[in-house]
Amino acid sequence: MTTLALDHAPVRPMSLNRIFGSERALAALGFLLLALLLPTLFAGIVDGRLTNDVSVWSKPVKFQFALAVYALTLAFFARWLPAGTQDKRWYRIYIGAVIGAILLETIWLMGAAANGVPAHFNKSPAGEAIYMSMGALAVVLTSASAVYAWQIAKNRETGLPPVVKESIVAGLALVLPLTVITAGTMSAFDGHWVGGMRSDAAGLAIFGWARDGGDLRVAHFFSTHAMHFLPVVGLASLAIFGREERRPIRIATILFVALVAFTFVQALSGRPFLAFMG
Repeated sequence: MTTLALDHAPVRPMSLNRIFGSERALAALGFLLLALLLPTLFAGIVDGRLTNDVSVWSKPVKFQFALAVYALTLAFFARWLPAGTQDKRWYRIYIGAVIGAILLETIWLMGAAANGVPAHFNKSPAGEAIYMSMGALAVVLTSASAVYAWQIAKNRETGLPPVVKESIVAGLALVLPLTVITAGTMSAFDGHWVGGMRSDAAGLAIFGWARDGGDLRVAHFFSTHAMHFLPVVGLASLAIFGREERRPIRIATILFVALVAFTFVQALSGRPFLAFMG
């Protein structure tokens, strides 16, 4: 009878360097954004001004957290890029542009809050010009997920089980096209609401999504988190069906796209998402 000598196996302690050391610039950006949450939350407590009936600082808080998660997720996945990729000039220039886009987006959101004006759907001439520029920057920063998907897909030396690798690639690859469609459509409207009251005060708990009409932020949320949902499904599939069985993740990918499409059409139809949960 064979036993596993786990008691004597060396255990390497987890560390931030082991988790994010492959892409320290993105990791540093992620932790910087998390650190910014403290003064931003404090500003929301002491500053009583409102935008869309909620604190002017609520949007910077949400975006800082979301962008931090995005940067840290990419930093985590960077370990599976082809060897030497991060030393190449094109990659360093590109990641520098992505980091710059995230920083500019953050600066604009905080600047708009400090001035008590909407960062998005601002109808002033200056606001509209900046909003268009921020849209271009959003495409740049979101494109990093597609670049990572391409690079990881072509790397034959990841050491990952095939189902997990496919789930990571699929999740990363979906972020850009789904986000461009959902966020691009939302930018053509004069707000994220479709029907209902034009207020975020009575939105769904935590997310703030409208409960009395459609909200285009729902489909946008799922689009940007494909890079998280599908790898989790891949790990579950690995545990249940084994490393070589990739049909479950392919079915999950189709279902995920269908979920985004459903919530997108639902919002465009002016119907709220999970209104009963508010």
